[in-house]
Amino acid sequence: MSFPATRLRRLRRTDALRGMVRETRLSAADLIQPLFVRAGSGPATPIPSLSEQYHHSIETLVEEARAVHAAGVPAVILFGIPDHKDEAASSAYDEEGIVQLGLRAIRLAVPELVLITDVCLCQYTSHGHCGVLRDGDVDNDLTLELLAQTAVSHAAAGADIVAPSDMMDGRVAAIRAALDADGLASTAILAYSAKFASSFYGPFREAAHSTPSEGDRRGYQMDPANANEALREVLLDIGEGADMVMVKPAMPYLDVIRRVREATLAPIAAYQVSGEYAMLTAAARDGLLDERAAALEALTAIKRAGADMIITYHASRAAGWLS
Repeated sequence: MSFPATRLRRLRRTDALRGMVRETRLSAADLIQPLFVRAGSGPATPIPSLSEQYHHSIETLVEEARAVHAAGVPAVILFGIPDHKDEAASSAYDEEGIVQLGLRAIRLAVPELVLITDVCLCQYTSHGHCGVLRDGDVDNDLTLELLAQTAVSHAAAGADIVAPSDMMDGRVAAIRAALDADGLASTAILAYSAKFASSFYGPFREAAHSTPSEGDRRGYQMDPANANEALREVLLDIGEGADMVMVKPAMPYLDVIRRVREATLAPIAAYQVSGEYAMLTAAARDGLLDERAAALEALTAIKRAGADMIITYHASRAAGWLS
């Protein structure tokens, strides 16, 4: 019997050949770097749960933003660590709040960088939930008003994109209406549309000081078992005016990313969350895998599943590895 004419190994023989037929291409332009900004001055302080990630003062935030841009990463997403928390999350929509101050500082220093803000109340509420509590439960519609105020304050301070991550029903419509009413119609919305109640958020909650004081977030974040519901959330958010949608986490939900890709032409972001990053860095620290190779493989898998952009703590370093 003659050997089959098709030998797929022919196109795997050299780096150049492999590059010519590569189906999925990952670049620095696909990546978004998360940054944490805190009140006060002084040097950046390491986040114990997230290797090589920091709580930044305004001064070091600007330095890091410059470095991110120089690495070729086009965008950052900001998370604020306020010095004041209360039941109404008043620091979230304060014009002099920590995210608002950070936005103005970066906008002046690095005008070319795309600025995205996480719009949620969990870091700013005294109880750590993502909205206003009434009788122990998050009041959806009262929360919408505060989310809209927060988004408007971010946009006014220089955000190009606001990204609501609270998972309240109707938040995209409320934010879009508020932005348009304030003359901020050009501000885009990246909706955390399919945000699952995941166990992979642990390091972030330590980093953002946002662990709920009691209860959990399963009453508003999605059940990890549900993929059809994720599509319903995505399509609802697009119908309400979302310009882009997100799946979070990324690696455990590659099937959801693929299904969202097949269901819409809207740009899709995926968030490689803190637990995913921490697993890779911990395994590399213990000598169990090569961090560079594993991180790039994971990011390529997320892109291959259908994501157009990836929020990842590896963004700046991955950009260097890809250059």
